[in-house]
Amino acid sequence: MKDLTAQSVMTAEVKTAETSWSIQHLAEFLIEHSISGAPVLDDEGTLAGVVSLTDIVRHDTIPVEGPRRSSFYHDGDGTIYSSRELEGFRIVNEDRVTVGDIMTPIVFKVKEDTPLPAVADDMIRGQIHRVLVTRGNELVGIISALDMLKAVRD
Repeated sequence: MKDLTAQSVMTAEVKTAETSWSIQHLAEFLIEHSISGAPVLDDEGTLAGVVSLTDIVRHDTIPVEGPRRSSFYHDGDGTIYSSRELEGFRIVNEDRVTVGDIMTPIVFKVKEDTPLPAVADDMIRGQIHRVLVTRGNELVGIISALDMLKAVRD
């Protein structure tokens, strides 16, 4: 196993997300490809970060701050509306939060010739589930925790 390198266990066909995608688009992309995360490219195609299901969950569970309404709202003309009636007046906008807003901008990457034990050390030290494999500044692969388990098994 000490002779194995990042290149020998990486997945070369990397599925990437884009910073401009909506969270809904990202969720559909991850489900469609049966993956839990992906590298993120900016508008110029440059590696900008990594996004995962955990990032989506963190975004969806962060409480929205703002003033709390009482159960009734007094309109300027004296009319009193219940909270239920106010919900009917609400205009629902598409979520404007993008992948770029929730992604992790730190990228853990290794070179193709990095020995597998060093890759494992990086993943353990960083407590990460995937590491990107690069050649210069070019993304050439990805290694997931599952890829590491397969290497150990084989």
